[in-house]
Amino acid sequence: MPITLSAQKALRQSRKRYLANQKKKAELKAAIKSFRKFVDQNKIKEAKEHLKLVYKRLDKTAKVNLIKKNKSSRLKSRLSAYLNKKSK
Repeated sequence: MPITLSAQKALRQSRKRYLANQKKKAELKAAIKSFRKFVDQNKIKEAKEHLKLVYKRLDKTAKVNLIKKNKSSRLKSRLSAYLNKKSK
């Protein structure tokens, strides 16, 4: 356990940030998973609407450096290609 007051505060902050980051990551993963589910069920219209939400989540997580910007771009590209491939 931290002894100094500043170290105690730093521990509290890091725990709080860790929990917030885990929540954001879980929301992102859930959004991607549900998007893939729509595409696999051939619900293309719903998938296109849900893709907007996935893009929003990816952009927000990249903005706060939870994931890297290039990973966000790569996932967007792959998800849109997946949708295009299945919609044909």
